[in-house]
Amino acid sequence: MSDERPYRSVLYIPGSKPRALDKARNLPVDAIIFDLEDAVSAEEKDSARDTLAAAIAEGGYGARVKIVRINGFDTEWGAKDAQAVAAMDVDAVLLPKVAGPEDLDQLAAITGDVPLWAMMETPRGMLNADAIAGHPKLAGMVMGTNDLAKELQTRFRADRLPLMAGLGHCVLAAKAHGRIIVDGVYNAFKDDEGLRAECDQGRDMGFDGKTLIHPAQVDVTNTAFAPSDEEIELARRQIAAFEEVVASGQGVAVVDGKIVENLHVETAKKTIAKAQAIAAMAG
Repeated sequence: MSDERPYRSVLYIPGSKPRALDKARNLPVDAIIFDLEDAVSAEEKDSARDTLAAAIAEGGYGARVKIVRINGFDTEWGAKDAQAVAAMDVDAVLLPKVAGPEDLDQLAAITGDVPLWAMMETPRGMLNADAIAGHPKLAGMVMGTNDLAKELQTRFRADRLPLMAGLGHCVLAAKAHGRIIVDGVYNAFKDDEGLRAECDQGRDMGFDGKTLIHPAQVDVTNTAFAPSDEEIELARRQIAAFEEVVASGQGVAVVDGKIVENLHVETAKKTIAKAQAIAAMAG
């Protein structure tokens, strides 16, 4: 169910704030999570649905993937949120604190054909990641690293070592089932260097992108999760060298002193496709 659209930057926008909803129409993000959960106060929960529905109906979000995070079904707002989202023109509905596939069944019973995304942010969710990723209506997974750290009772570390077991397990599950998976937020939104380091770590682990809490984080994230000019150029040379050897029917393809095999060409073609998809978004 994974698609070719980029998911480098996935920005949370409060569903209750018209100005933020309007500003998001012009931000260079790949996806938006319109939030009805953590970013909305209890007294605004009901009105936020109408505010968000009006913004979605007005449109103007272009090629950005539109995802709505609802409240959990253990709250008084969850079911009403799901019913409201089912009537909106969005790409997916995101459920918080998914513990197992049965949570997604409960959501799908209300939202029908709307693709599902799962917040992965509890120890139970980590242990059930494979079953969650295998749900037939699931399209993507989002790491909720703040909640996961709280549940694990860890201390903050720049290397995120206490979270690695959960992060890695979810990446494996997502890749096994062909789902999109985006990394958790980086809380210090004015710390570009720290953000860049965490983006590089997430990208190298296999995440498709990162969730963001502030527009100031977009440029760093978009750059980190996009193929570099050097990577694109290498990919083209690998494809050319391999095709030349196949056409001649002899020898082994070598680029920069390294053997190029089928698997390298497959990766190279994905790199080119990702670069083209990013260029199309920018265009």
